[in-house]
Amino acid sequence: MKNKCVYLFLLLILNAACSHSDKEFQPDLQFDFSIPTEGNSWVVDNAVKNDDLIGDQGIKGWTNRETKIRTYFKTEKTGTLDIGLIARSEAAAKIKVTLNGNSKIVEANSANFDTVEVGRFEIVEPGYHFIEVEGVEKKGTSFPAIESFLIGGEATTGNVWFAKEDFYWGRRGPSVHLGFQVPENAGNVVYFYNEINVPEGNDVLGSYFMANGFGQGYFGIQVNSEDERRVLFSVWSPYETNDPTEIPEDQQIKLLKKGEGVHTGEFGNEGSGGQSYYKFMWKTGTSYKFLLKGTPAGNNFTDYTAWFYAPEVNEWKLIASFSRPKTNTYLTNLYSFLENFYTETGNITRLGNFANQWIYTSNNEWVEITTVKFTADATARKESRMDYAGGVNGNQFFLKNCGFFSETTTIDSYFEREEGGMAPVVKFEDLP
Repeated sequence: MKNKCVYLFLLLILNAACSHSDKEFQPDLQFDFSIPTEGNSWVVDNAVKNDDLIGDQGIKGWTNRETKIRTYFKTEKTGTLDIGLIARSEAAAKIKVTLNGNSKIVEANSANFDTVEVGRFEIVEPGYHFIEVEGVEKKGTSFPAIESFLIGGEATTGNVWFAKEDFYWGRRGPSVHLGFQVPENAGNVVYFYNEINVPEGNDVLGSYFMANGFGQGYFGIQVNSEDERRVLFSVWSPYETNDPTEIPEDQQIKLLKKGEGVHTGEFGNEGSGGQSYYKFMWKTGTSYKFLLKGTPAGNNFTDYTAWFYAPEVNEWKLIASFSRPKTNTYLTNLYSFLENFYTETGNITRLGNFANQWIYTSNNEWVEITTVKFTADATARKESRMDYAGGVNGNQFFLKNCGFFSETTTIDSYFEREEGGMAPVVKFEDLP
């Protein structure tokens, strides 16, 4: 009897020691932030699947084991990072959760959204990171629906950035701009000349590389689909509305002329006005030229005309000429921008180079523009997305956005490029 009691006592001590050991390897996790997957997650290498698998309440309808989904966030600090997730599952399912090459497998089996602890990881560098999930096994028809990821620990003691609201704009990513600084006493700007070169691999679906922006519109090139690209020129109506059918007749943009093969019509949703576009499969690594004219036409109208030059064609092409009522001005507020208009590709970086900016003034002379102000939109300014950059590289400016790169350019900073000194050779009287 005595030996039996001693055995039971030793067994209790051993069990207690094992329990204590388990706690050392399974620390209590701390969660300070909840990252909504609806606004911060993308399917890897399959933009089409984003709309199918990521929407209201986050990740859902995920059935394929081969699918990988990444959720992005940026940290200011390094150190330990505790990870959990809010998920529900119609039946028990296991998923693999990976951060910086380290993985843990967890199981979700609650029919209601509940916390699933993943574990403790390490952040060794500040900047953008992603939590990747992929399926391991499931007893039901789909893997867990994931509403959000939970993070905490040393790495979250500084700033932590991710989209917290307004997920449509957060998924599109930040738009970036170059505001061209016209020299004082240059005279009225009649023509604005610019060039764009998109490096290989940066022609991401949904990109708009806008070359010649002005106070009343914009002009540039887009990637609209795998087999369609456009040269786009638009002029806003002076009547402020997102519905073009509401514009009074005396404030509508009038089409004066359009080039062969150019489509024209109205646009809305971001102001309204007249729009024209020419389908043209422009290429990466090629410099394209843009020329815009804006002059008062009398009776409180201003005429705007856009021409596009592709080296493959070797001549200037008229895109369109519009007349804008209640306007009496030359070209003002000259700028370029880079934006993404497809939420599905907000996780992919794109970059454009902008070179050789010149204006032709009412003094009948070319003036080179070498200074810009770098700015970004509200998505960047409210720090929903921090993957934006711009500046100068030798004799050209550049803009870069999306894809969750960590380097950020200070908004409202100025840059100056090297002078080229060679004015464009344009015979205005020969323009179509």
